[in-house]
Amino acid sequence: QVQPVESGGGLVQAGGSLRLSCAASGRTFSSYVMGWFRQAPRKEREFVAAVNWSGSNTYYADSVKGRFTISRDNAKNTVFLQMDSLTPEDTAVYYCAAKRGGIYGSNYNTQRLYDYWGQGTQVTVSS
Repeated sequence: QVQPVESGGGLVQAGGSLRLSCAASGRTFSSYVMGWFRQAPRKEREFVAAVNWSGSNTYYADSVKGRFTISRDNAKNTVFLQMDSLTPEDTAVYYCAAKRGGIYGSNYNTQRLYDYWGQGTQVTVSS
């Protein structure tokens, strides 16, 4: 079992950058797929990015590809989301989540398959 806790959100101007962190307790962190999701006001929560257990494979939503980078440090039980070239459309609450098992097909973007969720961190991008 892991308990994700996000940090690093805040207010940034369009074109700026933020780095989100997700520290997850638990001795088995390295066995989990880790993902980032976000929920904008009046919208449903959506997939942003995911990384496999070793960090060797990463996956992104089309809307963030080329601007966001997900990575993990298993020695520190932490996953990161580097967000560059931010736009007001990136404004949302960002959630970190952990999924048991591997990645098969596109299951990395299926929310109901994630077992543990953080409380979220607010990211606001001003124009």
